[in-house]
Amino acid sequence: MRVKSREVFIRSPGPGKLAWGTAYYTRARGVDMKRTRMIQTRSDITDSCDIGFSTDNGRTWSDWKTVEIVTKTPEGMHRRIPAPGFIDLATDRLVTMILEGTLPKDDPLEGMKHYYLSYEVSDDGGKTSAVSGRVMQKGHTPEHPFECVWVGKNCIMKGSRPYFRSRAFGHMVFPMQITPLGPDGEYYNPGGGYTWTEAVVLIGKWTDGMKIDWEISERVAIGPDKSTRGLIEPTVAEMADGRMLMVMRASNDAKPELPACKWCAVSVDGGRNWSKPEEWTYDDGTQFFSPSSISQFVMHSNGHCYWLGNITPTKPRGNSPRYPLVIGRVDPVSLKLIRKSMTVVDDLQPGEDPSLQLSNFYARENRETGEIELHLSRFFTQEWFGDALLVRIEP
Repeated sequence: MRVKSREVFIRSPGPGKLAWGTAYYTRARGVDMKRTRMIQTRSDITDSCDIGFSTDNGRTWSDWKTVEIVTKTPEGMHRRIPAPGFIDLATDRLVTMILEGTLPKDDPLEGMKHYYLSYEVSDDGGKTSAVSGRVMQKGHTPEHPFECVWVGKNCIMKGSRPYFRSRAFGHMVFPMQITPLGPDGEYYNPGGGYTWTEAVVLIGKWTDGMKIDWEISERVAIGPDKSTRGLIEPTVAEMADGRMLMVMRASNDAKPELPACKWCAVSVDGGRNWSKPEEWTYDDGTQFFSPSSISQFVMHSNGHCYWLGNITPTKPRGNSPRYPLVIGRVDPVSLKLIRKSMTVVDDLQPGEDPSLQLSNFYARENRETGEIELHLSRFFTQEWFGDALLVRIEP
């Protein structure tokens, strides 16, 4: 593997503004695409969202169109953050998952009690929505969308990509996370960290009228003796034998003596039930260090499963450092990371501010070239600035 090229995909508007950018396919075949530009001026809060379309695999794009994602209400600021769309190849339908919530004081931590999920389905390549609705189990209500979630007390949020249709089981798979309730029926944070979450998988099945029936998996969790923030932002991949591998971030931010690694679990029933989480290692059994940062699988048409994430040479503390960013292959038998395959995608360069974060990225395969295209913002937190890049990786 090698990094073939990198270019600015979306330029930051200026100091104090961080640009995020993604692009993804919108039809089961062909090269129609949709791109998204988001701007942030503070942590975990998105200020604006614009979209554009391409019919030539991203060579040219339509003009930007603004999507309203922030609404001031008497109850607080309502925020709506769409994720990159998932195209169900079997139906040629584009599914967009949306994180929503009304934050009384517009504090991102309020999302731990108020965020929920909605979804949209498009049958015209993302131009319009044929169906939209709340993500909730059958028989539940918007206020109580799942048996373990009560909006206003705890929440359900997006995990990491990919979303996919299971080849072995036929249903759609969406990795997510929830904040749990404690014995008093309120949001529970036993680790003493910034937040506390547990990983879940949502299982989606089509019903009449392009709506989706939703199920929720058992929760995947560890205790405060292993992480100060629980398990965060799961990414899931399905192997050729039908097993699903989940990899999650944790944290040692408030207790640096705790592990600084990624955690993994395995499902053999399509994501409904999971093995006890354990530390994810290289295929030769050796451990590696990883900060509390997102990671992502990419299932490639060449048959390999790739993993992108941060691996550090020394033990990190909490979120830092979030560099270098690496890519490697997953062994389809052991489900471990193949050590000899590891390649550095990006790293802190001489003279750069060590507040650099190479995280919160999105990756996909280019249908024409087979390259892995990585949407990555080189985010300097001290300056609160970063352009959104497009990095091409030859697998």
